Amino acid sequence: MDLLNTLVDKGLRRELPSREEALAVLATSDDDLLDVVAAAGKVRRQWFGRRVKLNYLVNLKSGLCPEDCSYCSQRLGSTAGILKYSWLKPDEASQAAAAGVAGGAKRVCLVASGRGPTDRDVERVGKTIEAIKEQNEGVEVCACLGLLSDGQAERLREAGADAYNHNLNTSEGTYGEITTTHTYQDRVDTVQKAHAAGLSACSGLIAGMGESDEDLVDVVYALRDLGSDSVPVNFLIPFEGTPLAKEWNLTPQRCLRILAMVRFVCPDVEVRIAGGREVHLRSMQPLALNIANSIFLGDYLTSEGQAGQADLDMIADAGFEVEGMGTTTLPRHRADASAAAAAAAGGCGSAASAGCGSAADAGAGCGSHAEAGSGCGPCGGHAPQADAPEAEPAEASGARTDLVAVRRRGAGTELAPNA
Repeated sequence: MDLLNTLVDKGLRRELPSREEALAVLATSDDDLLDVVAAAGKVRRQWFGRRVKLNYLVNLKSGLCPEDCSYCSQRLGSTAGILKYSWLKPDEASQAAAAGVAGGAKRVCLVASGRGPTDRDVERVGKTIEAIKEQNEGVEVCACLGLLSDGQAERLREAGADAYNHNLNTSEGTYGEITTTHTYQDRVDTVQKAHAAGLSACSGLIAGMGESDEDLVDVVYALRDLGSDSVPVNFLIPFEGTPLAKEWNLTPQRCLRILAMVRFVCPDVEVRIAGGREVHLRSMQPLALNIANSIFLGDYLTSEGQAGQADLDMIADAGFEVEGMGTTTLPRHRADASAAAAAAAGGCGSAASAGCGSAADAGAGCGSHAEAGSGCGPCGGHAPQADAPEAEPAEASGARTDLVAVRRRGAGTELAPNA
């Protein structure tokens, strides 16, 4: 296909595709799916080889969130049967993190439900970061705590945080339909605060809420413009007890096309398959590794993933290798630009300064982690536009709800976070 040849050429040169080209990827047929994956795979291998970065979630505080994000099992008014607990102590969180590092994870993602941290919360998380880094040499730590106030990103950076996650989730035009307790601009402001403090910004999206192709392209281009270093692509986990419990709109083929579109728009950025991959990609997860270069190991915030050993076996069987601690994830041109931006901000970590994949400014990118349908304030998904056609029911769209089940993590037990 001429489209795919054009997109590969642009990706290898870090030249951005047009909106029309990005939309055309989402509109390709199932007959062309393997060609789409192969094309995206050429771009992925150019910048990341056959490495897969492993990330590990530690849920520091679960449930009882005052925000009303429609997709979230921890939202205000949620009746989902999930684990609920207050802040873990630093040593408890460090022990949980050590399990992920032992399994090969090079980044630990510390997540807490809520609108955003108080200054006392930031101090508490800072101590947790210090404990994790003392016990796990070389590990990266990403915090995901919600909306940040002035000065909080700097304090997290001083405590040793490498990155901050705050997802945009959906397009600006439809954001108000999924959340009323904060705005799209609030999220943008937090990502910008992280950048300014010298933190590597991690920001992504959630697909499967009944959104249009235009919505998906809008949010990916917005992430590119924000300059995040990694983009987590979440697929909605429709938790019973949430407003989006009946939104089963994804097929494995649709998920692969979405990942490919993100890769073409953000060719040299860490693209992470995040929450919902087991539910929606299912047996086609190994194929997705040809597009994305990063996944979460094991469980998510309030739902189970596949066993960690199954993740490792899948990576090896598909001919990929786990990225080691001593390897820099981002390509050299991006890593150097990120380090320079961080130094200018007074930090020593990585942060980008412009849109991802841009040949004019290589110091750019798109975002990183969270779990679709069960996340903290920073995670998200969305409902259809008011004037958009109603989403097809699962039977018509090809989604097979009989093949999947949402497995809650340890509800009603004393199970430790991500055990």
